[in-house]
Amino acid sequence: MSSLILCNKKRAKQPYEVSRIHCRIYTLEELCYYLSNNLYLIDYTIVNERLCDWIEAELGLLRLAEQLRTMLQKHSSEERFVMRILSSSSIYTAGELQQIQNILDRLKNQKEIERQKYKADNLLENREFEDAILVYQSILYGDRDDSVEDAFYGKIYACLGSAYGRQFLYREAMEMYEKAFQTYKEPSIVKAYIYCAYKAYTKEEYELFLLKNTVYPKVHRELMEELQTYAQEKCAEGKEKLLEIEKIKSTYRRNQLC
Repeated sequence: MSSLILCNKKRAKQPYEVSRIHCRIYTLEELCYYLSNNLYLIDYTIVNERLCDWIEAELGLLRLAEQLRTMLQKHSSEERFVMRILSSSSIYTAGELQQIQNILDRLKNQKEIERQKYKADNLLENREFEDAILVYQSILYGDRDDSVEDAFYGKIYACLGSAYGRQFLYREAMEMYEKAFQTYKEPSIVKAYIYCAYKAYTKEEYELFLLKNTVYPKVHRELMEELQTYAQEKCAEGKEKLLEIEKIKSTYRRNQLC
């Protein structure tokens, strides 16, 4: 770390509770962390007078609380409200604040269903697989939004397949990838589908599976080549790390003898 981050000294005696995720916040920095990592959840449940009261009473940040109240009275956007809180701390650089602003701008112009996908994608990226699956399922099995193309739902099925696959639920993942390809003709989906079959089936089952479509054997060969290359790269990385460890050991032994 090249520089120190000066944090607000005040810690709340009574935390601010975000009921939707059972989260308790005690400091300004924790509030900023929650906001910046849950931009897709920002709505009236966090942008409200109660938060202003907590910032004033528990953190002693009277000026910030008053500024936020003024923004509420003037019906300022949720994005401006959030950015005012984030910019009041010392934990973000100007570049990081601009990145957050860009995300908020993108979210503002999205449909509700797109915001839900963004939420699920973030959960998936952060390895919160079960929560991601629930959000993807709520999109797929809820009321259909005709304002988005069928390919959008195909992408949801593909993401759900990825979430299942990363939990080693390969048969469930296969089903999702198969549905995804029906509306979202992306070649990578076929490869993911075949990989899940390779992991889910016995050798005999897999050989029969490859006969179902003339494309499958070709994709299988490509997949095996990629897996072999990946294994070789990992092996090479492992050897390099072992060499580094041996160098460190040798240096340590020489120093001990001196």
